[in-house]
Amino acid sequence: MTANDQQDEHFDPVAEHPEVAELGYEQARDQLAEVVKQLEAGGLSLEDSLALWERGEALAAVCERHLAGARERVERALAAVEQD
Repeated sequence: MTANDQQDEHFDPVAEHPEVAELGYEQARDQLAEVVKQLEAGGLSLEDSLALWERGEALAAVCERHLAGARERVERALAAVEQD
């Protein structure tokens, strides 16, 4: 495995795009939808497509983080109700 392979293996999209880390779920979701739309439209250079894809990965990670937090809250609420 080369150094580049190891670096790619540990790609952290949010670290590469810290501006997305503080977005709320709806903002991240809407921006992700726009990224997908732009990628699907095509016409971008390879470099621009890759940069946009990486931003999309970061936005998806932010969405996942918010959804995991919401899932946790629901599970805690359900557990509290079951205990009563």
